[in-house]
Amino acid sequence: MPTSRPRHVITETDAVAQAIDDAAKQWPDDRDHRGRLIFRLLEEGHRALAQRTKRRVAGRREALTRTSGVLTGVYSTEYLEELRRDWPA
Repeated sequence: MPTSRPRHVITETDAVAQAIDDAAKQWPDDRDHRGRLIFRLLEEGHRALAQRTKRRVAGRREALTRTSGVLTGVYSTEYLEELRRDWPA
């Protein structure tokens, strides 16, 4: 099919063949269309990566919220000024 978009070639190694065979069990309507199964695997993998990223971001935000302000009051208002006095001019 003509296209101006990049094309990619995948060699069906044993691992790739197993993934496609497993995909055929998941999506039996496409079992005779290995190219479609590869595309479905790609979509499913992308969806899994996006969900993992969302969970990681949510975890980091939760950690920031949980620890926000825990050091409030530990340093005096003059602490930074005192620290800078020790720096070479």
